Amino acid sequence: MSAASPSPSPPSAAAPSREAASPRALLHLLFNGARALDVVETALGLGLLDALEPGPVTLGELSAKHGLVPTRLYKFLDCLESLGLVRREQPSDALEATRYWGVPGLRAAADAVLGPRSLERDREKYDWKALHGRLPEVLRGQHAMSAASFDWPPRTPEQVEGFEASMAAGLGPILETFRAHAGALWPSGARLLDVGGGDGTLAEHLLREHASLSVDVYNLPATEALVTRTRERAGLPATRLGFVGGDFLREPLPQGYDALSFVRVLHDWPAEVARSLMQAAFAALPSGGRVLICEEFRTPERLAAQFFWSYFLIGVDACSSRLREVEFYLDALTAAGFTHAHVRPGPFELVVATKP
Repeated sequence: MSAASPSPSPPSAAAPSREAASPRALLHLLFNGARALDVVETALGLGLLDALEPGPVTLGELSAKHGLVPTRLYKFLDCLESLGLVRREQPSDALEATRYWGVPGLRAAADAVLGPRSLERDREKYDWKALHGRLPEVLRGQHAMSAASFDWPPRTPEQVEGFEASMAAGLGPILETFRAHAGALWPSGARLLDVGGGDGTLAEHLLREHASLSVDVYNLPATEALVTRTRERAGLPATRLGFVGGDFLREPLPQGYDALSFVRVLHDWPAEVARSLMQAAFAALPSGGRVLICEEFRTPERLAAQFFWSYFLIGVDACSSRLREVEFYLDALTAAGFTHAHVRPGPFELVVATKP
């Protein structure tokens, strides 16, 4: 998802900064969640967000352009304001003169969460209803997600394909980060090992943009057919997009690569496993080799984006799925022997370190 350009800010006197919602206000909104989504989806579908985010725009302008009843639109916009998505300035009782601004990034966020390629919609295919209404039993250890609904690691061909498809669907912001820093991540003609690289979709995109790069996906043998399908669809030779089957919980990581990446892999495992994988990367890389870690580091924004998985995985003990602060990775890389561990910014930050 591309970052939205900054929007003009309303005068500070007219639109003071919004206070955080109280617990009661937040719960009011959560109880009305289905209605709130209806409002935001409608605003997106009608094109209102295209005018609101750059702002300012008056109620009269919005109603005239979109053929909407002003008094009804006013209440509709109150709903968006209650969600913290728009700001309002009302200089008089003349409703049509009321001015509105959408918060920066609103249009892109609505499209990402509610649009046709929404990750939230993709997640609906998982059997979260197996836990719904039974959380007391789940928390007491009396009920859990069945292996038929979700097993970790995925075991059946259907589970493997469904999981890897979900991971591929969320690669947009990760690719944006890699694009921003690719020139500093590996040397020309490099070989990259993408550990736990899914169905090869990330590798495919990187290869399209870097003609001298070659990538091998290292993953469980059950994913080989998915990587082969990705390679054939992209028309890439096996010498550029390859596959190495293995189990990083039981085997050393393959050697012979200039760089090695973990993309949304390490957070799925307990801390000791994550540390051991970073140590395995150090053992596998040559002097001067780089390790690249792209994760969903623990921030309020990421916790919100991961709400579904936090909820769903309450009932899956085999998957720890812990969002960690970035310092965990920086400290673990240094302890493993890497140097110059640092964070490169982007929609998903990228931790880079070098083997001396």
